[in-house]
Amino acid sequence: MATVSVPAGNFPATDCCTVRRWKITSSRVVAMLASAVTYKVKTGKVLMLSALSSVHHLHTIRLFLLTLAWLGSASQVSAADSVSALGRLEPANGVILVSAPLTPESISGAIVSEMRVNTGQDVEQGQLLAIMETAVLSQAHLNEAAAVLELAERQAAAEHAAAAEVCVRARVAARESERRAELLKQGVAGEEEAELAAGRAEALAAACSSAKTAAHAVEAEIQLAQTQIEVREAQLQRSMIQAPVAGRILAIHTWPGEMAALHGLLEIAQVGKMYAVAEVYETDIGRVRVGQKATVSSDALDAVLTGTVEKIHQKVAKMDAIGTDPAARKDARIIEVEIRLDDSAAVANLTYLQVDVVISP
Repeated sequence: MATVSVPAGNFPATDCCTVRRWKITSSRVVAMLASAVTYKVKTGKVLMLSALSSVHHLHTIRLFLLTLAWLGSASQVSAADSVSALGRLEPANGVILVSAPLTPESISGAIVSEMRVNTGQDVEQGQLLAIMETAVLSQAHLNEAAAVLELAERQAAAEHAAAAEVCVRARVAARESERRAELLKQGVAGEEEAELAAGRAEALAAACSSAKTAAHAVEAEIQLAQTQIEVREAQLQRSMIQAPVAGRILAIHTWPGEMAALHGLLEIAQVGKMYAVAEVYETDIGRVRVGQKATVSSDALDAVLTGTVEKIHQKVAKMDAIGTDPAARKDARIIEVEIRLDDSAAVANLTYLQVDVVISP
């Protein structure tokens, strides 16, 4: 006696004695029936089959073989529609390498004076990360520029006061000269007195103009001193290394007392927004579209992650993620596809983890 329960649908035509080009004898089929095999199809339906070793019903055997062929066909179709690729986990915009800028004071190299953060620490944009040794000299230059500005402002105040005094005297002399000229017309004052008053008024007027020019020159010195302060402040800020983005410190390469090298001071990343970067073969990229769903898996993950294709790069490159398959092509041409993960927190501490990516059709 035998019982067979199969999914609804049409089965592909196949020979009753051949499945996937494997010839199956009647005795082998009977043994397979006796093992009570249970198959679970992706749709959730379950194929249940049980039989006794004494079964000789050819109709039951044929139905069993057709079911196996159907399962193989469904599996092949599903695999053909999806795109599988190796990939890696990366934060948004990748890992940012923070370096120390070169200044005239650090042309031979910048030395770290203070490191204000630790590995794994979350920071805000603009937060102070490190202080370079040149900050002391930059602060001294800033103080010097501030002193020069203060001196220029005091000189300007003195020049303005002197110009005001001279100009007052010039106005008094001008009125005196006008009175002398009027008296000269009336015949009360002599011509010599009138000429002396006019000459004095002209001299003081010239002195007033000169004093005003001197005061304006000092004003220019004030503007120059203010510009020098802005330059010194900018130099001081270049000695204060700040976070370019809000993120997490992944690694620190240079500690206080060490000279900053080409590998930079530290690495920071926006781990709150994680991506899986799949390296899709160039022959498969035609089946990938923005908006497609994808799954991401790895032995290091507790569960399979899901995500959505957000960006397809425009450049073909060589494969970077190398799997464990010795027969795989190591020089394959690939195109990177960025998949935004639905749960970034689950992999926030796993940057560059190699993963397996399956992009659904």
